[in-house]
Amino acid sequence: MTEAEEKLWYFLRNRRCCGLKFLRQHPIIYDLINNEPRYYIADFYCSEKKLIVELDGKIHDFQKEKDQFRDDILVDLGFRVLRLRNEDTEKIAIALKKIKEFI
Repeated sequence: MTEAEEKLWYFLRNRRCCGLKFLRQHPIIYDLINNEPRYYIADFYCSEKKLIVELDGKIHDFQKEKDQFRDDILVDLGFRVLRLRNEDTEKIAIALKKIKEFI
């Protein structure tokens, strides 16, 4: 995990955020091809709310179309996707507020 992920994970794990259970690095299957699952790995996932929280570093500045394509697939499957920037964890209260408002 990145430093930002570790910081956010501390506040999401053990039902610390809204009493919800979050998993980290959780695979989300979106297709089966020749009986082989195709999946994305969600940074953080809450099955109770079908919520995926992605924490994006600078690389995501250069792959916006790819990220949007991925998000569109996940939304079509009924998931809700919230993208936060690594910088959002510098003031963790703001990041947590964004998550709570999204929920």
